[in-house]
Amino acid sequence: MNPVDPAGYEQHPLLRRKVRDIPSNGEGELMAVTHELHDDGRVVRIAHIRPASGVEWSTAVDNIQPVI
Repeated sequence: MNPVDPAGYEQHPLLRRKVRDIPSNGEGELMAVTHELHDDGRVVRIAHIRPASGVEWSTAVDNIQPVI
């Protein structure tokens, strides 16, 4: 896992780069990676992606890949 800043955002190497959400095949800029704590103690890493339309969506970080 990458370092997390004081505001709770992960310093992911793909930030501000174009990525693809594999399940939806959607593409956009990775805007943030946050951590979501679940009741069972698991931490899920969430990628926040903004396409050209400007309407962001989120997916698990493991679902993204860089667009080359």
